[in-house]
Amino acid sequence: MTNISLIKNATSTRPKVFVGLSGGVDSAVSAALLQQQGYGVTGVFIRIALDGYPCTAGEDKLSAQRVAAHLKIPFVEIDLSKEYKQKVFAVSIREFEKGNTPNPDVLCNREIKFGLFFEWCISHGADLVATGHYAQTKDGLLYAGVDTEKDQSYFLALVPETQLRQTLFPIGNLQKSQVRKLAQKFGLPNADRKDSQGLCFLGPISISDMLHKELPLVEGKVLNEKGEVVGTHEGAATYTLGQRHGFTASYSSEPLYVVAKDITQNTITVSPNKFPNTKETPVTLAETNWIGEVVDGSCYARYRYRQKLIPATKACDSIVLHEPHYVPVGQALVLYRGTRCLGGGIIS
Repeated sequence: MTNISLIKNATSTRPKVFVGLSGGVDSAVSAALLQQQGYGVTGVFIRIALDGYPCTAGEDKLSAQRVAAHLKIPFVEIDLSKEYKQKVFAVSIREFEKGNTPNPDVLCNREIKFGLFFEWCISHGADLVATGHYAQTKDGLLYAGVDTEKDQSYFLALVPETQLRQTLFPIGNLQKSQVRKLAQKFGLPNADRKDSQGLCFLGPISISDMLHKELPLVEGKVLNEKGEVVGTHEGAATYTLGQRHGFTASYSSEPLYVVAKDITQNTITVSPNKFPNTKETPVTLAETNWIGEVVDGSCYARYRYRQKLIPATKACDSIVLHEPHYVPVGQALVLYRGTRCLGGGIIS
């Protein structure tokens, strides 16, 4: 590990950028591009490991170290395992227990990557912080990444503008294929490494796997809209409104959707009607984060990553989706005008 005092006391007048090196190709290319552009680059590996999960921190750190060595930049490690467990993992589990549907990756960006990690970087001498996210910033405003298949602005919507003003996303204007080619051009040792899968920092594990591990799930009853028992499910906390799989129901040959759930009674209600009998969906947001000046009026919204944008109208922290939807309480709703991400909040 590089002595951090050597970085703080460096005499170079070049802007100092601390890059979150994850071990993956996106952050590696980000570091290489910034170095090429004349910044004083330091690679920082965030170590997060939780007992009982398929942690890849050891392998990821080695990959990040190799990138730093190849680029001849300082390398530092910061362990935020305890903080991640408290601010992201435990909070998410509690929300699922209540029957809500939090997004751990949105929480992780707000609380860890652009919260504690960002603050640590600035306090240790960084002028700017950079990551390998597919997104763009300009004058403190957030925009979608050019690669629509990889755009990660949804996950960044709750990051405050103050952090975004000191953040760089070097690959936000590139397609993933271009990033791979640049990795080869720079001769990066992880140029061919596959993209990571699963939950942020927890490794190749799904939300369902996590809930089955953490919650005392009990098989419950599936009800139809009349309240009649028509099947069984694995535990009400694992389901979200609009879900159409993961339970058994015998009364219909049509696809069935979860339209209600009762955590106390451990029941879910299903229906062949995908949406309520309405053309609009009102949504109230909590924990809102608006980036730059955001006037009320027409916009577009999504409450899932890469979801097709939904026509909407904003009035303060109240949003009307001009389509029928089952919006899951606890999930992040994010608003857009064109490619600009306006911010968003947690569905309450």
